[in-house]
Amino acid sequence: MVAAAFNHVRAWVFDLDNTLYPPSARLFDQIEIRMTDWVMEALGVARDEADRLRRHYWATYGTTLAGLMSEHGVDPGPYLTHVHEIDMSHLVADRELASRIRALPGRRIVYTNGSAPYAERVLAARGLEGIFDAVYGVEHAGFRPKPERAAFETIFATDGIDANAAAMFEDDPRNLAAPHEMGMRTVHVAPLASPAAHIHHHTDDLTHFLSGLHPATKARQ
Repeated sequence: MVAAAFNHVRAWVFDLDNTLYPPSARLFDQIEIRMTDWVMEALGVARDEADRLRRHYWATYGTTLAGLMSEHGVDPGPYLTHVHEIDMSHLVADRELASRIRALPGRRIVYTNGSAPYAERVLAARGLEGIFDAVYGVEHAGFRPKPERAAFETIFATDGIDANAAAMFEDDPRNLAAPHEMGMRTVHVAPLASPAAHIHHHTDDLTHFLSGLHPATKARQ
């Protein structure tokens, strides 16, 4: 049974984008446009080149920001504020998901490559505010992004998480490699499954998956 594989888990770590809201919300479409705008202005390049660099830095460094900081010394503060100034009015509160997460035994946190203020706005729009013990953004990892193991280690040390008694929920398969190495139970949350060996479980419905992990969550159905 899947539930038995999580009996030892006492820390539940959730990514934010495309994990705690569905990809159909397309928030990241807005963010990518604003990232490209920033690259255009900061580096003085045309839109096509800015878009190419955005994608290149994401693939090479883990985030566009990490590439801009490494190669161009960009100040992360103004960048993070700019790219996260997006419309969230179409997000819908998900009371069932909130109930499932609230019922999980132990500590519950959000860890995103976005900023913590942005994450708080998303959680509020989704009706998930107040159910997590902590919300960590890339700034809390010294702007080191997932998938770097050092980023995870920084966040987990800050929160006091024992990776051997924790689970990680993520939409990006590469961001589950380090948690797997550290001893975490890994769950890929995405429409399509990844065959990667470092992924223990896959789901395209986080609410349904969580409902089967613990008796307390089932009782609330």
